Amino acid sequence: MYKKSVLPNGIRIVSETIPYVKSVSMGVWLATGSRLEEEYNHGVSHFIEHLMFKGTARRSAKDIAELVDAVGGQLNAFTAKECTCYYLKVLDSHADLAMDILSDMLLSSKFAEEDIERERQVVMEEVHMYEDSPDELVHDLHLDTVWPVHPLGRNILGTTDSIERFNRDTILKYYQDFYTPDNMVIAAAGNITHEELVALATRYFNGFKGQKRELAITPPTFESARTIICKDSEQVHICLGTLSVPQEDPKIYPVYIFNNLLGGGISSKLFQTIREERGLAYSIYSYQNSYKDAGLLTIYAGTRPVNVNQVLDLIIENLREFRSKGISEQEMIKSKEQIKGSLLLGLESSSSRMSRIGKMEVTLGKFVSLDEVVNKIDQVTLTDVNQMIEQMLVAEKLCFTALGPIGSLTINTNFSF
Repeated sequence: MYKKSVLPNGIRIVSETIPYVKSVSMGVWLATGSRLEEEYNHGVSHFIEHLMFKGTARRSAKDIAELVDAVGGQLNAFTAKECTCYYLKVLDSHADLAMDILSDMLLSSKFAEEDIERERQVVMEEVHMYEDSPDELVHDLHLDTVWPVHPLGRNILGTTDSIERFNRDTILKYYQDFYTPDNMVIAAAGNITHEELVALATRYFNGFKGQKRELAITPPTFESARTIICKDSEQVHICLGTLSVPQEDPKIYPVYIFNNLLGGGISSKLFQTIREERGLAYSIYSYQNSYKDAGLLTIYAGTRPVNVNQVLDLIIENLREFRSKGISEQEMIKSKEQIKGSLLLGLESSSSRMSRIGKMEVTLGKFVSLDEVVNKIDQVTLTDVNQMIEQMLVAEKLCFTALGPIGSLTINTNFSF
């Protein structure tokens, strides 16, 4: 059962008790990520995430690692565009220790100069490693193509130049601006009652004070642009995208249904026509990115240079067919069942349930039950999906990014339906 409370200092506490498991997954969520960065501190959200593991006033980095390992726990964190999360999964008997460790990291990290310098080199290596992975890098380049000069278009890691500029003052300023009680959510799922969670959060976080810095959030402007970058690799990695809808738009459910049919699984149109029938790509899929005020539907494929134009032609051919014919009632029913099955099967662990309720609270400020989601999926009509397809699939509004050994290859980007 889902429950929510708010501590006197403004921290929101959300929980879902699962009495039949032996684990507890806890997460501390912040409503901040790379979107709230400026040009001068690009990458600082991710950098702070790293520094949180480098030791506190009470514990060294090694102490934290040994405490977690000693109880068989799993400690990690991630930074996204619009949120950051630190999470720890333990046996239910170690819930107190989990809250102790998370609060110590979040409230008492040292941000020591020597740790900053050492971690600067680590993050630089992470950036270089990422640049050596063109199948991942192309997605960031694509966002920059779609939303140039906007924080949503920037990558999360930062650049070597911006990371070099970080100093302790820059880091502390961002931490003080956004690591505040009114910007924080503590989420837990597993064999713990809401009352137990509130008691632990009160004990370890009640003295935490501060108010977040208010920033004017501007929606990005979509650019139907083309970016083609030559890079030494075996394959050309391509992204083809179109404007979609924000995360709270009711039309998000028709988009999910269409995306699933387009490239959401091994029975999807793109997977079947490009990989299974012609063997032109190993990896071919589509996905939906949704933010507070923007959305993007993207198709990705990796293929040899000689196959690029054929793959693109097939993608466009599939999009043309979807736009002209729409989807059938049978296809819609199949997609709905597939989405519902994936959703329910993906929530069988305490970790996934904690992530769901934590992310919803920190990004939406509310809880949407599984029954509500399933009901909204079921309510989508064939007309809803086909109208959404017609709205999204406009050839003149497609954006395109390619990364790989282009050489003298001419890629046809004059798309038409």
